[in-house]
Amino acid sequence: MASALVLIDIQMGFKSPIWGARNNPDAESQAARLLAAWRKTGAAVCYVRHVSTEPGSPLGPDTGGIEFMPEVSPIPGEPIFEKSVNSAFIGTNLETHLRDAQINQLVICGLTTPHCVSTTSRMAANLGFSVTLAHDACAAFAANANANWSQSAAELSPQEIHDSAISQLHGEFVTALSTDAILDALT
Repeated sequence: MASALVLIDIQMGFKSPIWGARNNPDAESQAARLLAAWRKTGAAVCYVRHVSTEPGSPLGPDTGGIEFMPEVSPIPGEPIFEKSVNSAFIGTNLETHLRDAQINQLVICGLTTPHCVSTTSRMAANLGFSVTLAHDACAAFAANANANWSQSAAELSPQEIHDSAISQLHGEFVTALSTDAILDALT
């Protein structure tokens, strides 16, 4: 069974202070460890980039926020899929690319845990892919708590938001593992 590493939205725009506090400051370095291992084995790597359609967005083309963070920058030949919604499968040819390459297992990591990582993971599972989520190569931000619907939502920390998203995915849509466990399974 062929696998692919899918790196979601690990972009410079997430360095903007607009997102507020975040959990897991090591998410990008963990993603870089996964990327190095995938490249070493020659397995497939797919990049997903959010290109916001909202003017002035930190993830917009006019702000420089669509650039990948240096520790996970693509090299020539690694495909990049651009989206403007939460799922990497909507408006892209990611699914076709994976199916054409006969890939049926995905290892997913990236930003942010409750939004694009969660949505892409759920959809991948619903499309029949086996999904492993590298939970320590993902992160959530204070801005991920939407206080507009609930008083208690504003009180959730980035860690609580992250943990909640992972717990809702694990066992139903993904197998959530640490980067170390995923790398151990590769050897």
